Amino acid sequence: MSSEVSTDERASILLVDDMEDNLTALEAVLGSLNEPLVRARSGEEAMKALLRQTFAVVLLDVRMPGMDGFETAANIKRLDQTKDIPIIFLTGTDADTGYAFRGYATGAADYLTKPFDPWVLRAKVTVFLDLHRKNLQLQRVLARQQAQFAEMSEGLARIESHLTGPDSPQLVDARGELARLEEVLAEMRRGPSQ
Repeated sequence: MSSEVSTDERASILLVDDMEDNLTALEAVLGSLNEPLVRARSGEEAMKALLRQTFAVVLLDVRMPGMDGFETAANIKRLDQTKDIPIIFLTGTDADTGYAFRGYATGAADYLTKPFDPWVLRAKVTVFLDLHRKNLQLQRVLARQQAQFAEMSEGLARIESHLTGPDSPQLVDARGELARLEEVLAEMRRGPSQ
């Protein structure tokens, strides 16, 4: 199996920091992942970017003028189209010890202090990229299953119109198969059990 990622599975990474040097460092660390890196210099810019395109993960600085990282994260988690995007908070080593708690409380998936180990950051981001791709694959499978289910439902309706009697063996078998498929689709929509 090839390690190449198809174009439709490429996943953008949003880098949010008010300091140019920090954005440049993040790009240097993550550039080898060969995924689109999008910069935002403020929480406001980040929100605009999130409304324009889909991201696999957000790397978010805690300390920024205006809308800080915590407020930005809270806004991300409030919107239906962005609430499931994982956030990795990044902050300086001089940060308040309560920052990590606040970060996780706002829905962050992870929290790293600067200077961070480039290998660790790349590994964490790679996990979220892989999860994003797997989620896209599952969505495609579910869409195919739903389309097949709709076709089978239409076929059953045509069969019912041609068969005589509501209890014919073929119709009972078809209804049983349709009920089983409905259960499978319902389970797929619910997602993996906890």
